[in-house]
Amino acid sequence: MNETILSVQGLQHKYGEVKAVDNISFDVKKGEIFSFLGPNGAGKTTTINILTTLLPIQSGKATISNFDLTKQKSDVRKSIGIVFQNETLDFGLTVWESLEFHGRIYSLSKEKRRSRIDELLKVVELYEKRKELVKNLSGGMKRRLEIARGLLTRPKLLFLDEPTIGLDIQTRMKIWNYIKKVNREGVTIFLTTHYMDEADRLSDSIYIIDKGKIIANGTSESLKNSLGKDMIYLETKNDKKTTSILKKMKEIKDVKSSSKGLVISLKTEATQFMPKLIEKIKNEEIEAININIKKPTLDDVFIHYTGRGLRDENKEQNQMSSMMKMMGMGGGGH
Repeated sequence: MNETILSVQGLQHKYGEVKAVDNISFDVKKGEIFSFLGPNGAGKTTTINILTTLLPIQSGKATISNFDLTKQKSDVRKSIGIVFQNETLDFGLTVWESLEFHGRIYSLSKEKRRSRIDELLKVVELYEKRKELVKNLSGGMKRRLEIARGLLTRPKLLFLDEPTIGLDIQTRMKIWNYIKKVNREGVTIFLTTHYMDEADRLSDSIYIIDKGKIIANGTSESLKNSLGKDMIYLETKNDKKTTSILKKMKEIKDVKSSSKGLVISLKTEATQFMPKLIEKIKNEEIEAININIKKPTLDDVFIHYTGRGLRDENKEQNQMSSMMKMMGMGGGGH
């Protein structure tokens, strides 16, 4: 997994005087599942738009499969697949016609189209629905069809932008299984998601972007371990006073405020430290409302580095479909 399939160096993008993407660099290795996480307005959408050739590069450099995004856009587009968050399916077509139409746009031979369509419909468990109109499919089926469409041209790199948003947990788990299956067969995945369990379960590497900058990266385990051995959630009547007192204790690595109260990162085991913490709270006459011990999660990592949780965004993706059509890229698969 040493070969780099996507390389980003010093990427910057401004809207007027606002830096949406501020000098970011990262590599995606061939065959990995790469998760790109960021809150609303972090620069994530702009970055993805650039990497999928929907926005020009203003400053910096990016290559996909060694093709330069500025000079070799056509080759880049042939190397990638895209599944957008917003539906880009034609509801008037059948399931089979959706894939057939997409294959024709990309000039796949009739033989390749037919064999791949049959194969992919079986993979995403829609073969029995191939004659069904798209408008009659459930939300989960539509997402599976879009994933099949994104894979039709056998992309080296598949961008999945919120592939399971709004789906129930059973359907999400099915989509996860398809993503892992596709990845095992050699497709590199570039994933954005608001579900931390999804990023945790699927990712080989995770990059967190906030205010246009990459602020943390690593494996899920390394990011969680960076917070300390254990976490304590503490709700009190005076968080400001409590924070000031706790930051002076040598066993405590960090204290952050959150919607759940104070999030305390420890250098030691929580069970050993808890009696000392309770005694300190009592001696300082701090009124505690609730206290819980837990292992660090990816949610904790996100709160630690950004100061807030990864909340559901009103996506800025509506422009993507129209931009894609203007650029002659078809109905959202590439």
